[in-house]
Amino acid sequence: MSDAADPPEASTPIKIFLLDDHEVVRRGMRELLEAEPDFEVIGESGSAAEAARRIPALRPDVAILDGRLPDGSGIDVCRDVRSQDPSIAALILTSYDDDDALFAAIMAGAAGYVLKQVRGTDLIDMIRRVAAGQSTLDPSVTAQVLERLRNGPPVDKELETLTEQEQRILELIGKGLTNRQIAGELYLAEKTVKNYVSSLLAKLGLSSRTQAAIFAVKHERPSSD
Repeated sequence: MSDAADPPEASTPIKIFLLDDHEVVRRGMRELLEAEPDFEVIGESGSAAEAARRIPALRPDVAILDGRLPDGSGIDVCRDVRSQDPSIAALILTSYDDDDALFAAIMAGAAGYVLKQVRGTDLIDMIRRVAAGQSTLDPSVTAQVLERLRNGPPVDKELETLTEQEQRILELIGKGLTNRQIAGELYLAEKTVKNYVSSLLAKLGLSSRTQAAIFAVKHERPSSD
């Protein structure tokens, strides 16, 4: 009697494509995966642009995509590939445990998001599950993403102390505008803008306009267009 957990028969191997900008990493992964009788690595690349072209043509069952590459990201490749062929499953492999990247990966249609510290046996298991049409994402992670979809991105706690007007002035400081230019932009007196700037610097614990500009760039709010 056959065991349902057995891998697929060798006559129908799981076809895999590897994307990683480090040749040593690709070589190690290829050796790991090709040691499995039901796996076949049918292509590899160190470039996001090349992978986005080759993967739809090769039609692997699973594409293992490096999260960050010199010319793009595995998440972008995942989005491009799955828009052309949704039957290709994607695993994002990354060195970074990043909530925003995880969210982006799921929105791009990835079936899994794997840290590079993963054990080889776990990666092999994930590939088999993904090839069978399953997701390797933890249910709690999926719930977290759905919550974010409902409520939007998390509120920046450091900006919560500022009034709406102070936040707008901070954004304009970040764009390099002077107090006079901000006054013209918001139809305020220049002295009023100066008072707002003093207030927001105090609230944020900053000592200079330069620090405020750097803070503004780091905490830039998404466009509401």
